[in-house]
Amino acid sequence: MATVLEHPNTNPKPEAPLKEAPNNVEAEQAVLGAILANNEALNHVGSSLEPEDFYAGIHQRIYQAIKQFHDKGLVANPVTLKHHFAGAEGVEDQYLARLVGNATSIINIHDYARIIRDLAIKRRLIGIGENVVVEAYNPQSEHGGITQVEIAEQQLFKLATEGDSGEGGFKPLKNSVVEALNRTEKAYQRSGAVVGVSTGFTEMNRLLGGLHPSDLLILAGRPAMGKTALATTIAYNAAKSIAEEDAGSPAKPRSVGFFSLEMSGEQLAMRLLAAACGIGSHKLQRGELTQDEFQKLVESSSTMASLPLHIDDTPALTIGALRSRARRLKRVHDVSLIVVDYLQLVRPSNSNSQTNRVQEVSEITQGLKAIAKELDIPVIALSQLSRAVESREDKRPQLADLRESGSIEQDADIVMFVFREEYYKQRLQPKEGTPEHSQWMAEMAAIHGVAEVIVAKHRNGPVDTVKLQFQGELTRFLDLAKDDHLPEQYY
Repeated sequence: MATVLEHPNTNPKPEAPLKEAPNNVEAEQAVLGAILANNEALNHVGSSLEPEDFYAGIHQRIYQAIKQFHDKGLVANPVTLKHHFAGAEGVEDQYLARLVGNATSIINIHDYARIIRDLAIKRRLIGIGENVVVEAYNPQSEHGGITQVEIAEQQLFKLATEGDSGEGGFKPLKNSVVEALNRTEKAYQRSGAVVGVSTGFTEMNRLLGGLHPSDLLILAGRPAMGKTALATTIAYNAAKSIAEEDAGSPAKPRSVGFFSLEMSGEQLAMRLLAAACGIGSHKLQRGELTQDEFQKLVESSSTMASLPLHIDDTPALTIGALRSRARRLKRVHDVSLIVVDYLQLVRPSNSNSQTNRVQEVSEITQGLKAIAKELDIPVIALSQLSRAVESREDKRPQLADLRESGSIEQDADIVMFVFREEYYKQRLQPKEGTPEHSQWMAEMAAIHGVAEVIVAKHRNGPVDTVKLQFQGELTRFLDLAKDDHLPEQYY
């Protein structure tokens, strides 16, 4: 029996309604009319609206022409624009005149401009989504899945920040003076010189004034100097300070981000726990705890768990992936400080056999500085030092000791070195019972537990050395106690 083919027009499926991109032509007409009626109105919206923000093509061309006339110091109205659009399809004298008839007042132009801008953002959001879908379906795409996610996140973050473009541009000096005064007032109320994020160390805060937005800080040192211990202590102290400041605030709580490319999150947490409860990490790993120590550990862990400190221990991150994750943390948890441990373990986004290590490190440091500026937060990046330090009699690091020092030193706003003379001195122990041994013992007593943080570059302030107390068994740093004071309680 022959198969009967159904006519294609039989029982047709209902067509889905055509979706039009979000727009408000009336609002566009009102804004253009207001500007054509009084060019002064352009000064109120010119920094927040671009021609592509308009939905109608004719409105894009009119707004572009208005801006061109205004930039040249010419008056833009239906009469002057008539000759500009002479012969242009879709732009008639009568339409320009009707726009003036639909003009809104300068007082209301901000509201209409905000509507236009918001709808333009929604249209771009739709475009990004469509591009993501097309790229994901494309089997011949040159980008892998992870790279596509990073590109999409970058586009979304750029769109989100562009959404506030109306707040940018020039502003009166008095506004900046007020902002600076507010920061200083906050520091004054804290009875200290901390304007940025607190490091938790009195002398370091006094020298640096805290950790400032958009600054890239390099914390460098030879192995076993305590770079990671100092970085984790600063991150922990900053998280604690932020939590105290944000307590009871209606604003979104801030946070601290820690990229640990060398140690796992569990190892990092173990260090923090050991430092917080005053119990050596080796005892925690073995479980050699008394009942009191275990109770103290539980209490410390409860306090730590409540702090806004986020750890990403993904190894071998590219600078592009790190930037994407930093943006995500900014959106979700309003990150106020990022620590990267450490710089030499970050991979460049596009590496090939012809790229030398200096170029790769330059890309990484520039990327970290871009993150600091883009997110308006301080970024601390740890860095290794070359072995040239070991060949000198004075082991104190210098800027030239930075690996690939050209790019690191150039891009950094602050360069700090961690140095512990005790580490080197204890390896020079003379034979016991000799006069040299007695002198060595006296010298060891003077430098025992003392660490120097050498600020070798400070773009916006003085350079100096800050002395801290280092407790090796707990891998933690404290303010160095004065002769007439006991050490402060940690955390």
